[in-house]
Formats: sequence, structure tokens, C-alpha cells
Amino acid sequence: MHELIRDITFSILFAWVLGLAGHFFRQPLILAYLVAGFVIGPYGMGWVKSQESISTISELGLIFMLFMIGLEIDLKKIIRAGRVILFAAGGQLIGACVLGVAFFLAIGLSLGGGKFDALYLTVACALSSTVIIVKVLYEKRELDTLPGRITLGVLVLQDIFAILFLAVQPSLGDLQISIVLLSIGRVGLLVATAMILSRFVLPKIFHQIARSPELVMLGALAWCFLIGEVAERLHLSREMGSLVAGVSLSTFPYALDVTAKVTTLRDFFITLFFVALGMTIPIPNSSTIWLALVIAAFTVVSRILTTFLPLYFMKQGLRASLLPALNLAQISEFSLVIIQTGIVAGHITAQTSSAASFAFVILAVLSTFVIMRSDPITRWAIGALKRIGFRDLDQAHTADADHESGHGTARRIVILGFFRAASALLSEIESKNASLLEQISVVDFNPNVFRTLTARGIHVIYGDISNIDTLLHAGVGKAEIIILSVPDSLLKGANNEKLVRHVRSMNPDAKIISTADLLADVSDIYAAGADYVTVTRLTDAAELYKVIDAADQGLLEEKRAEMDDLLSERREVLP
Repeated sequence: MHELIRDITFSILFAWVLGLAGHFFRQPLILAYLVAGFVIGPYGMGWVKSQESISTISELGLIFMLFMIGLEIDLKKIIRAGRVILFAAGGQLIGACVLGVAFFLAIGLSLGGGKFDALYLTVACALSSTVIIVKVLYEKRELDTLPGRITLGVLVLQDIFAILFLAVQPSLGDLQISIVLLSIGRVGLLVATAMILSRFVLPKIFHQIARSPELVMLGALAWCFLIGEVAERLHLSREMGSLVAGVSLSTFPYALDVTAKVTTLRDFFITLFFVALGMTIPIPNSSTIWLALVIAAFTVVSRILTTFLPLYFMKQGLRASLLPALNLAQISEFSLVIIQTGIVAGHITAQTSSAASFAFVILAVLSTFVIMRSDPITRWAIGALKRIGFRDLDQAHTADADHESGHGTARRIVILGFFRAASALLSEIESKNASLLEQISVVDFNPNVFRTLTARGIHVIYGDISNIDTLLHAGVGKAEIIILSVPDSLLKGANNEKLVRHVRSMNPDAKIISTADLLADVSDIYAAGADYVTVTRLTDAAELYKVIDAADQGLLEEKRAEMDDLLSERREVLP
């Protein structure tokens, strides 16, 4: 017992020290935890040698990690997932599995006879890292963009795929259809039990203890271990049970409260899991390093093939097809969980496990770099793809656009970039002066915006507004009014000050209306050549003051009715 406490002390201390180093060098914390485990483990300095300690730390961390993954799976979002996301995720998963099995068998890995290295690596390479992707996209403010939503949708469905694999994983050694069906039946029974209890029993209990944070957290942990033990009795794994426990809790009203209270404990045990995983990684020999590089290369190539191509054939445009492929090009932390279950079950060799861990490390570093610089990489890739014959959405309408912007009458009003402010503006124009829509041209590279506006009869040009050729093509030089309504935080490859400067150099006479994120930016945008600069938060503040005033006068219901009437009349492209 004292040895276990000492080993946990070493684990947390070194995770913190190397976590600080990872933070300063802007590397994923998971990578720091793996390195910390390697340093203190039996293959490093040897300060933690007890296999029992390593196994206990790893299992506890794994149970909590899967419980929290389950809590964050939103079943409603999966049900509401659009056709594009469903087909993209389906294409990616099916394609990755087919390519993976073929590739790993071709390089000599086993599949059968009690060893399933090829299958485990196939599943591991089919999954992408939620932790890395969400963190970087959040920092770039791209979670709410179309490529961001596609990426997140694919990640959620990847988690479902991983759950299904964990359900049949115990039966891999004897893959008879009856045994597989029995395993699926046991999972169904476990899920049904957890869902029924979480729907009809837990809400009443948690309602009684809602004012006691300690009991809420303790109740969540008790639920996690209870369903884990039920899973064990059904000849499933405790890890599988903890995942189901989390998913079942995610559907009931106190899920947010539970998640908030368990987060600190989750981080502690997830840290322990990855440190313990690092302890199991031996010093690699040349064959392990070579296999890790092969796994990493296969993951990147297969992700581009299986993500880019389905989106491209669904006419999402080159940019919206490439960005999710780049975002998803790494191995998931969930993959390490699956590999670890394979080691415990004796399904894969230690060399395969080590190679997968090293591949995770390689791709975690490279993927962070690529996602942070995905915009210039995408611009370069689009040019290369066009040169070899891929067609973008703009090319189908080139002749018409050239006629209107270059050889005919240019649109009087040009809206550069289309996000929520531009969507609201078009709705306002439609309700107050619909004839003005015929004088407007929109330039944006969102394929959904392109299709929706085209269907409504509004002139739209598919293109990147940070590209000078796109601005020339859009007829900016002949426009009378040019509107830039996308905030700097969402613009790619430029900001509003630079755009105003470019537009002014192309059209000295147009009235340029721009937006500013910060008050300090207003003077710079005016100096660049804008005629009018809006600061959206000022108009928002004025509207909020009216609401406060209405509340003070007892007129809040009337104010809400007024807003409801306004919303019911709107027909926005981006709701």
C-alpha cells in the first residue's frame, strides 16, 4: 500500500513538472504525461517498478477516462447530425477499416490464431484525438465553422464506433457469430439497465442532493463503479461499464452539474492513466521505431483519402473537404485505451503497443503544428489539387461570374464574407426592400452558404476573400458599396484592416463599411480607407439596455413578444 502511494506521488510530481514544460513549448499535455511515465518507469530511471502499481494506476485512470468520455457524448447531437456529417463519418470509418486491415496484413502483422495486431492497429488508426482537436480549434475559434462542425461530428461517431469495438473485443479470441451476438446482447442489457435507471431513478435521487456538491460527486462516482461492476458480472469489462455509465448520465438533467464537479477528479485520474501508459513503453529498437513511422504515415494518408474524398464527392468544396481531413489526421487517446485493452487480453504484442504509442506521440506533435497552420496549408493544397484536375465549387460557375463581374454589369453592393451578421442583414433587406437583393453579390467559401444563396436567387461567388484574385473576380473594382461584416477572429489569412486596404486600392470611389472587434481597431480601419466602421457589441449593449429598461417598467413580456414576432418573420441562411 505504501509503495502504491509512493508510486502515485512520483507519477503526479513528474506529470506536473513535464506538463509545465509541455505548456511552455505549446505541446499537448498528454505527450508530457507519457514522457513523465517513461522517465520514472522501469524502462527509464526505474523509480516505479511495481507492475501491480502500474496496473492499478492504469486501470483506475482508464475507468475515469472512459466515464468522462461517456459524459461528454451528446446522443441528441448524434441524432440531429446532418447528412454530410453522417456520410463523412461513415466514409471515414469504413474506408479506414478496409484500408487498415489490407495494409497491416500486407506488411505482415497478424490477424487470427489468438493475435489481432492488424485489427487493433486498424481500429486505433481509424480514431482521431478529441483532446488535441478540440483544444486547438477552440484556440483558433473554429469550432463553430462548417469544417469545425464536420470535424466534431466525425469525432462523436468515432466514439460510438470505439464503443462497439469494445463491446465485441472480449470475444475476439473465439469469433463465432453466436458469441458475438451474445456479447452484443449483454451490452444491450447493460445499456438498457443504465438508461432506465438514469431516466427514472437517478433524477429523483439527484434532485434531493442537488444542494450538496459532495453527495453529487460521490453519487456520480458510485454510479460509475456500480455500472462497471454490473458489466464485470455480465462478462464485459469494467471499462466498458464506466463508458456506458457516463453515456447514460449525459442524458439526464444533472449531467452538466455532475461533469463540472467530477472534472477535477477526472483530470487527476486521466493524468495517472497516461503516466502509467508511459511506464509501459520500452526504449524502442529500430523495428519499433520503423513500425511507429509506418503507422503514423498510414494514419495521415488514410485520413486524407477517407475524409477528403467523401466530402469532396458530396460537393462540399475543396476547402471544407480538406480542413476536416487535416484536423483528424492523428491517433486518438481513445486508441491508446483500446491498445491497452488488447495488451491486457493478450491479443497484441508489446512491440505493437509500443509502436502505436510512439505513433501517437509523433502525430500529436505534428498534428498540433498542422492544425495551427491549416489555412496556408489548405491554400497551397487547393492550388495543387486544381492543377491535377480537381474542380472546386467556383469553377462550375466561372463563366457566369466572369460575365457579370468582368464583361457585364457588376453588382452595386458586394458583401465580402458571410457569417451571422451578413445573414441577419440579408434577412432585414428581404423584409424591408426585397428588390435590393438583385443588386447584391456575396463572396464566401462556405459551401452551404453558396448553395442556399444560389437557391434563393442571390448572386454568390465561391472564393476566399483574402485572395486578391477572388476580389477582382467578384467585381470589387466596380462596386459602389462594399461590406465587410466578418469579425477578425473568424477571418482566415487576413483581418479587416488589411482587407479594407486591399479593397480601397482596387476601388478608390466605393463606400466601404467594415466591422471592428475592438474599439482600438476602429481608427486603424478608418486609416486603411473605410468610410464607416461598426462595433457590434455597442449595438448589442444598446439592445440589452432596452431589455433592462423594459424589465424595470414591467414590460418584459411585451418586449419578448416583440422579439418573438421579429424572429418568426426571419428567414436567415445561418440561423
